[in-house]
Amino acid sequence: PPPRPRFRCHGRGALTSSCSILLTLLLLCHGWIPNTHGRLGSLLDTLLPWTALAIPPLLVTALLRRAWPALAALALPTLVWTTLFGPALAPKSVPGGDLTVVSHNVNQDNRDPQGTVRSLLAARPDVLALQELSPRTAPAYQRALASSYPYHYYEETVGLWSTYPLHNARAVPIMPWTRSVRATVDTPEGPLAVYVVHLPSVRVTTAGFTTRGRDEALGRLAAHVGSDNPRRLVMMGDFNGSTDDRALQPLTTAMDSAQSTAGHGFGFTWPSAFPITRIDEILTKGVEATSAWTLPATTSDHLPVAARIALRGS
Repeated sequence: PPPRPRFRCHGRGALTSSCSILLTLLLLCHGWIPNTHGRLGSLLDTLLPWTALAIPPLLVTALLRRAWPALAALALPTLVWTTLFGPALAPKSVPGGDLTVVSHNVNQDNRDPQGTVRSLLAARPDVLALQELSPRTAPAYQRALASSYPYHYYEETVGLWSTYPLHNARAVPIMPWTRSVRATVDTPEGPLAVYVVHLPSVRVTTAGFTTRGRDEALGRLAAHVGSDNPRRLVMMGDFNGSTDDRALQPLTTAMDSAQSTAGHGFGFTWPSAFPITRIDEILTKGVEATSAWTLPATTSDHLPVAARIALRGS
């Protein structure tokens, strides 16, 4: 009879084993990669969940070559990835909440503001934050939202609409032009500080991950929030960075991500046609998110994000 196939313990399986070990080290030690030249650390932080795509090809290679050591080595990155990101895949929402908040970068070239508004209103938000308004589209959004939101404040490219009264609405100086506003929402459960934010864009170029403008604006925003220090805070907007990005720690160390604490899955938002990262976020402090989710795509290149917020007892 022909000999039975056996898994090989040496030879070409060594390359697959080596790749698995390198992937494990990358997952475990990515925080040690310096974030100096090219901001490589921030780029890796952002894309780290996608390292899972390397596991199936390694598995197929090990099976085709019948290499036991390669299969055993592959268990290492699989276990580490599952430990790091598995909790994000589990549903964490709970019933309840006192108000719904929605945030959306509507795209300054959006040709259908009315359609975008209809899509956003389907979530029945009590507080709505919009970014990337333009002189052409801002009046259209104001008209479309007027009947549902008697209270609003917008300046240049960012705005806030609310079913509850707004107080002390003002721009937050994080850039030469307005990319952040702050207001107090007078909810039935007491005042809630709300920030709307649109941090500068980042690019991946031959020079690396260009984040200088974003990081400088983020530092000013974190300093402003620190001096403001409201007891209850919701910050919404386009941060042009994942909350896994170490550069966002001035905010994420003091606030919780609604998606991380009450969402299901990674909740990627950009680009809307095939999201690869979550740069649109709802952050909270002194309140609790009971659920978080992304809304269906509009004509923007970002997906809207939503969360249900519990104010009672906070």
